[in-house]
Amino acid sequence: MDLGLAGKVELVTGASKGLGRGIAAALVAEGARVAISSRSRERIDAAATEIGALGLVHDSTDLDAAPGLVEAVEAELGPIDVLVTNTGGPPPGPDPLGFTREQWESAYRDLVLAPMTLIERVVAGMRGRGFGRVLSVGSSAVREPIPGLMLSNAHRAALLGALKTVSREVAGDGVTVNSVLPGRIATDRIVQMAGSREAAEDAARSQVPAGRLGTVEEFAAVAAFLCSERASYVTGTAVLVDGGVTQAV
Repeated sequence: MDLGLAGKVELVTGASKGLGRGIAAALVAEGARVAISSRSRERIDAAATEIGALGLVHDSTDLDAAPGLVEAVEAELGPIDVLVTNTGGPPPGPDPLGFTREQWESAYRDLVLAPMTLIERVVAGMRGRGFGRVLSVGSSAVREPIPGLMLSNAHRAALLGALKTVSREVAGDGVTVNSVLPGRIATDRIVQMAGSREAAEDAARSQVPAGRLGTVEEFAAVAAFLCSERASYVTGTAVLVDGGVTQAV
């Protein structure tokens, strides 16, 4: 299927590794002109070289730097057609009431304010041109809260509500706003939380209906479709990519 992404200008944040990098690679493979960002110059340069993207240093927690990131992409590639917001998860903890106010505020900044600041910056241009795709990488935790991930459970659900609200406002202008929700995908974070790759794979075999961890490439394929021209009638929704582990309808 031709996804209609050839020549589109796309920005993927948090893309030096893991899910963000996988999405960026899938978009490059479709012929898109992709910029990727990360706070680490070394990692983003390496990833950009490997997948054929423009690499930019950006700390998502620095909200005032968002306009500069958008301007840098537009100066090099042109107006942004597709924005994919992605960031690492906040710290886990066994006690849901054991997080400090600073941790709550930091998680809100990372998971809600940072993506919304970029979305606010690019959506007006998308609406004016009559085409745009906004995609947020979330978590299956918005469907079923995950034990030990209080900050993620709370703030990713908040972002989902904000995205739904925006999606209804911009749909008539050819702009879609969606989320893609990973379950147990083989990334560093899953391995870290499980303690080892072997432990993560063992848990997936016994707990995930598909009987295994998902791959980054499988996840990225769904994301690429939601970024495409072909997904023009899909908006305001959140798509699970979790091998069936989420039991909620």
